[in-house]
Amino acid sequence: MVIRRVEPLAAAKVLALVYVAFGLIMGVIFAVFGSLLGGLMGQSGGRVGLGAGFGVMSIIFMPILYGCVGFVMTLIGDVIYNWAASIAGGIQIQTD
Repeated sequence: MVIRRVEPLAAAKVLALVYVAFGLIMGVIFAVFGSLLGGLMGQSGGRVGLGAGFGVMSIIFMPILYGCVGFVMTLIGDVIYNWAASIAGGIQIQTD
């Protein structure tokens, strides 16, 4: 089996969803650290809302950011792959 062409828009949509999932995971990790940071700042007399707000906003914005960047970069990468595959012949994959 030889992959000679990738449909850029279809692949970009699928990988955008994958990157949204990665962004959600990273957002949760940032939220946990933001909450911990907010707790530490509260003990030292600092602003508690700053760390907690950063954590909550990361759950919203990181999946959106990762998804958009993943979509655009996959789209560009697929166009470049299709150009290279037209010259080199594609990638050969063996399946059982």
